[in-house]
Amino acid sequence: MTHNTFALKGTICFSTAPDTIQFHEDSWLVCENGKCAGIFSELPEKYSRIPCRDTNHCMIIPGLTDLHLHAPQYTYRGTGMDLELLEWLNTYTFPEESKYRDLTYAQPAYSIFVNDLKKSATTRASIFATVHVEATELLMDLLEDTGLKTFVGKVNMDRNGSVQLQEADAKASASDTRRWIRNIQGRYKNTKPILTPRFTPSCTDELMRELSCIQQEYHLPVQSHLSENPGEIAWVQELYPNTHFYGEAYDQFGLFGGDGCPTIMAHCVYSSDEEIALIKKRGVYIAHCPQSNTNIASGIAPVRRYLNEGLHIGLGSDIAGGSSLSILRAMSDAVQVSKLRWRLTDSTLRPLSLEEVFYMATLGGGSFFGKVGSFEEGYEFDAVILDDQNLPHPQKLSSRDRLERLIYLADDRNITGKYVAGQKLF
Repeated sequence: MTHNTFALKGTICFSTAPDTIQFHEDSWLVCENGKCAGIFSELPEKYSRIPCRDTNHCMIIPGLTDLHLHAPQYTYRGTGMDLELLEWLNTYTFPEESKYRDLTYAQPAYSIFVNDLKKSATTRASIFATVHVEATELLMDLLEDTGLKTFVGKVNMDRNGSVQLQEADAKASASDTRRWIRNIQGRYKNTKPILTPRFTPSCTDELMRELSCIQQEYHLPVQSHLSENPGEIAWVQELYPNTHFYGEAYDQFGLFGGDGCPTIMAHCVYSSDEEIALIKKRGVYIAHCPQSNTNIASGIAPVRRYLNEGLHIGLGSDIAGGSSLSILRAMSDAVQVSKLRWRLTDSTLRPLSLEEVFYMATLGGGSFFGKVGSFEEGYEFDAVILDDQNLPHPQKLSSRDRLERLIYLADDRNITGKYVAGQKLF
């Protein structure tokens, strides 16, 4: 047996379907060669000599996946929350991201972000960097050292940015993207590249065609934004009058899922019936970002419909539209905003349940990374230990109640252990 074969003892919980969480109290969870090998009430004899960690009845959950966040925006999270998307981008985002051309600024800023991400319950993440090749590589270097599994994208934008933050033209953007990909080939074990057109208003048709060629050449996944804000959607329609809906602006260039192009689209607050059908057909992953959608007044995505229709959907913190890195917080936010949508907008879409948001945070989003997000046999061993001893209660609680309280009440003090692909981070 290898060095990443061991067992954890505690209250083990994981999703097997969107509406089902399994709980195993006072049980052993075995990691064998970095993969989940089983859950046992008593440790089998063949594992009697492996290292064991008794968590003293703590809850052991799969590592959480953040499908959408912007690393360079971490510095100003919680700022400008009275603005809508497009004004917020111009006032805060573009000026801040332009600073990352200077590595003496990027180094401490990204170090703060990476250190906080490592301490969180997140084990996998898909991350936007900036347009700057060297700063993007710096971010990837820092993330690689944490042991977290991440996708990182050098952002592409050759129009509608700012003087300080906009690539010269499509050829320059594509050239820098190819240079970045060549520079990092074979360099990392944990950190992988993902193509990142910021959103279609920021990318000319020529750049989108260039990115399509790069995607086909290197077989990279794609991440971007979709149908987040009414003003943004109207802008896309002006820029692409030949399309019927926002998603077609990506799809016409082959950058919207399908065979060989795994894709994450953040938000999908206002996706039309046609767009939803194409999302499903292409297997696009939706990153639901409830805190961001409320902070910058975008709206509330119809997540109940997406789950009912069997779409791939996970959660995103969307730093800095969202102000918290915590995917635990994203779970509680998702429940709360779904109640508002049900009460105020559409009573046919019932609110989300604990089971459903837990699924989205683990197996739902984790599956973008492969067999990730569950403790079923053969899944990669990503685990987080949550200690709720500082949340006393006058009576004995069920495991489900304990999990729910942790989702609503936990902070970094409650996270006492973290493993990624069988490797112990702390």
